[in-house]
Amino acid sequence: MIRVGIGYDSHRFVAGRPLVLGGVTIPHPVGLAGHSDADAVAHALTDALLGASGLGDIGRHFPDSDPQWLDADSIDLLGRACAILRAHGFHPLQADITILAEAPKLAAYHTAMAERLTGALGIPAQMVSLKAKTNEGMGFVGRGEGIAVMAVATVEAR
Repeated sequence: MIRVGIGYDSHRFVAGRPLVLGGVTIPHPVGLAGHSDADAVAHALTDALLGASGLGDIGRHFPDSDPQWLDADSIDLLGRACAILRAHGFHPLQADITILAEAPKLAAYHTAMAERLTGALGIPAQMVSLKAKTNEGMGFVGRGEGIAVMAVATVEAR
């Protein structure tokens, strides 16, 4: 049985933190605010996978009220979520991710992000698609206040 899940995450920009997306630290004057490393790519993908498996969301498994997840590496959380999936008989098949950001430009980082994500997922690199889009100046993304990410993932029940 193949199942599909959708994930979404957004974080506002904040000074004094690195910008981490898809497990890659990207040079930028500001990073994203959050309890963990605020990697919106990993968070959206984690939610898509958990949703496809009927296992809740990232907040259920790694709540921001728990100090053990403070400054956590979100690629590690993604790997932990995949272990939860596997324990319930699900296996990731593929993911399609869209990053909404006015800046920075992200095309140069797609390969490195895909490698980090597929490493955590345990699937071939060609099974993860990453795209970056601007929001054409509209909304909080368009005003440069933060980044949003949408992810779709398929899992197989084995």
